[in-house]
Amino acid sequence: MRYSLCCTRCGRDYDDDGRRLRCECGGMLDLRFEPSFRPGMTAGRPYDQWRYREALPVGDDVVTMGEGWTPLLPVTFEGRQLLVKQEQLFPTGSYKDRGAAVLMTHLYELGVERVVEDSSGNAGCAVAAYAARVGIACDIYVPLDTSPAKTAQVEAYGATLHLVPGTREDTARAALEAAATYVYASHVYNPWFLQGTKTFAYEVAEQLGWTAPDTLVLPAGNGTLLLGAYLGFTELTRAGIVSHMPRIIAVQTAACAPLAGAFAEGLDEPIEIHASRTVAEGIAIATPARGSQVLAAVRATDGSFVVVSEQEIVASLRDCCRGGWFIEPTSAAVIAGARRYAHTAAPGETIVTAFTGHGLKAAAKIAELVESL
Repeated sequence: MRYSLCCTRCGRDYDDDGRRLRCECGGMLDLRFEPSFRPGMTAGRPYDQWRYREALPVGDDVVTMGEGWTPLLPVTFEGRQLLVKQEQLFPTGSYKDRGAAVLMTHLYELGVERVVEDSSGNAGCAVAAYAARVGIACDIYVPLDTSPAKTAQVEAYGATLHLVPGTREDTARAALEAAATYVYASHVYNPWFLQGTKTFAYEVAEQLGWTAPDTLVLPAGNGTLLLGAYLGFTELTRAGIVSHMPRIIAVQTAACAPLAGAFAEGLDEPIEIHASRTVAEGIAIATPARGSQVLAAVRATDGSFVVVSEQEIVASLRDCCRGGWFIEPTSAAVIAGARRYAHTAAPGETIVTAFTGHGLKAAAKIAELVESL
């Protein structure tokens, strides 16, 4: 298996020892890797994300809890049908398991003994769980106001929890300082995480009979699902497995929209903002490290951004819960964006979105919102 780390800015290649975070020029690192996957290879394989193993840059001794192959179900809002990937059904309750499984497999192959990670909650839960599976010690840094259900989950897996006062960016800085000593298992910086989230695209394509949808509506906090989906459909299109790249619609909240603002102004980097509080904590990222890549992916697919209000998020949470779907508020923000987009979509347009996290992740927060539900 041949791969290397490559800088997204200057193109320089690096070998990987699990410790390099960025290029010497300051650019983010991606993986230079050519999949050899073809659809016929899935015959007889389990229905999980490892059925696409030739598209994943790791060996056969994988760290797994059977993650992947979440249902793709039609859900109707206001007379318009969306296809919703049920990513809340993963072992730790969010799509972040896709990336954590591949990332921790790679770090286990390297013989890493201790990792650090920062998160608004879900990525920390996923990394902690998959680290526990292979006995890798783990330190998770989260903002002080992170959902108690998520912090309890992190500690239950045996990880050392660090609650950081201040902003989400303060949490990232604290983890970066710790990464000077231990390996940084970052869902943002480490490109192996995106190699895991790209399986979202492979599953959607296979579930649609090896075709691509017209449009994907996905969250844009740090953009790990959006960038993974873009990477996956890029590979599938290049290989001739699907005929076209879906349009990508990125969702941000009005309380924290540095990418939507940059997109509207025609800029290539996130704008500086003063974020305010939002119930959608999972996408409240004021300075996304891969923000320029998210902007480039949306533009490359002739996509756009949708910015949703707190009222729209709560309304979507209410409607999903009343329909039997118990999802966290961050996931409701994505659905609010998908509903907004669907109002202007072409008749017959196939729109795929996702329930990104389970409601049990934020049960206390949802309880606070009961009166408005």
